[in-house]
Amino acid sequence: MIEIEDIEKAQEEWGQGIVSISAAHNSGKDYIERASSHIESLYAYEISPVLFKPTLATEQQFRPSVEGALSYFVGGNDSFPEDKGFAIKDWINVRFENNNYFIYEKTALVMGNYFFMTPDRDEVKVEFSFGYIVDSSGNLRINLHHSSIPAKTDT
Repeated sequence: MIEIEDIEKAQEEWGQGIVSISAAHNSGKDYIERASSHIESLYAYEISPVLFKPTLATEQQFRPSVEGALSYFVGGNDSFPEDKGFAIKDWINVRFENNNYFIYEKTALVMGNYFFMTPDRDEVKVEFSFGYIVDSSGNLRINLHHSSIPAKTDT
């Protein structure tokens, strides 16, 4: 059975992965390999369909393939010209604030906000929903990832 602590650990690994991709990019290291490893180890593409709707994707807003996910994280793919590389934007930290969980045996859903910290220590707030399944090794894998910039109101 999945526990809340398992979800929080998976979220921590996801956030550390984004920071690691950014750091590799900034230091001239192989950030594309780091992003590929991030996707391979944390997403369920190898074992399940993945429903991925990234924050800034508008033209090709759904990414059901590893190629589409990689393009979103690092950019530079002619098949996804809008992608500028979300994970290479100089993020120095990612933190999660979970609003609610739904856990059922070997699947889980969680939603809330995550905050991406810039080098100036400003935070960018993004809303998220993540779905997880348990792989054959007992690790959580993302099979649903939807995120969006909070709506602006005029009031």
